[in-house]
Amino acid sequence: MEIHDIVIVGGGPAGMAAAVVAYDAGCSDVVILDREPRLGGILMQCIHNGFGLHKLGKELTGPEYADVYARQIEKRGIRIYTETMVTSVSPDKVVTAQSRSGILKIQAKAVILAMGCRERSRGALNICGARPAGIYSAGTAQKLVNCMGFQVGKRVVILGSGDIGLIMARRMSYEGAIVEAVCEVMPYSGGLTRNIVQCLDDFGIPLYLSTTVVQIHGDKRLEGVTIAQVDAQRKPIESTKRYIPCDTLLLSVGLIPENELTRAAGIPIDPITNGAIVDESCQTMLPGIFACGNVLQVHDLVDYVSAEAERAGIGAVRYINSFGSGNLGIETKAGNGVRYVLPQKIRNVSENVELFLRVTRPFSQVKFTVSDETKVLTSVKRLKAAPGEMEKITLKPEMLRDITGPITVNLEVL
Repeated sequence: MEIHDIVIVGGGPAGMAAAVVAYDAGCSDVVILDREPRLGGILMQCIHNGFGLHKLGKELTGPEYADVYARQIEKRGIRIYTETMVTSVSPDKVVTAQSRSGILKIQAKAVILAMGCRERSRGALNICGARPAGIYSAGTAQKLVNCMGFQVGKRVVILGSGDIGLIMARRMSYEGAIVEAVCEVMPYSGGLTRNIVQCLDDFGIPLYLSTTVVQIHGDKRLEGVTIAQVDAQRKPIESTKRYIPCDTLLLSVGLIPENELTRAAGIPIDPITNGAIVDESCQTMLPGIFACGNVLQVHDLVDYVSAEAERAGIGAVRYINSFGSGNLGIETKAGNGVRYVLPQKIRNVSENVELFLRVTRPFSQVKFTVSDETKVLTSVKRLKAAPGEMEKITLKPEMLRDITGPITVNLEVL
């Protein structure tokens, strides 16, 4: 069994950022385990630009963004195990993995979980029809087109208006395909506004809100789909059904954090984020095990993934040095109009704490108020707020002084 200070599970943007900052914070014994042949994670198939504007101050493609951190990993000599699948993480921080060399076991002082997320599949949707060729998740189609050079279809319908679905609408147009429609079951898009403009509006691709695919047609190859509007309960309205001929259906219907290892370790999971319950340093309820990136909460920008991973990396170093142990922490809660607040616990009140949250539906001109049972800690105004865009509120140490009970974030429409 190997022994290391910090073991990071996952070599995507979160894992790499956590490794770099942990090394720079004084822990040189850092190991990254990743199942892919090279570092970078999902970024390696995201060849569009728009990455790094907040974190690096320049606009990069996904592979370029990954390369920035991969070079920093190499420069510091951080140890990497690629083509290595982690099969378990025990509560006492023993990491077991399967590699080409056989079974690998590592006893860690701290573990950072950065496994990312996966796409929700067709099986979760219960769409009527057979199983013809031509149905892909948007991420799978992205990898086939961008990394392997395949053309997945010529006439396309996309279900779901998340960022991956929007970006693939543009990508398929670049490849010469006709994108007939993007359908979204919700009454609003789940993607960033800039992606709606750049990927749909600029290409004349229609976006149908409160609309879903109700039937798949075709035997060996997809021949078309039937779409329909839905009511307030998301039930199809029979009179609105219509047929669209197509040979390809891309599904962009949500991302699921890869938390099988987390659950198996006995770490409590938040039912809203589907990620671990953590404190402000991204430490889970098992001391010494941290989580960051899309395995903790699904982010809209990779820049935020890297920033969150840096908190986890510094938190792991502080844990090894016994910083702030034993404090149960202040609980945070989601109030009116707020879907969730992260972190769910605040232990260290001597530094600024950043609260991240998402709203339940689109709003314009709102005010977020953070308060405990007796007083308002802070309030911030926003011109608009949408579920697809993460909000951040910073709490200063003086705001949290003498706070012992839970604090709640509420939304007020102005």
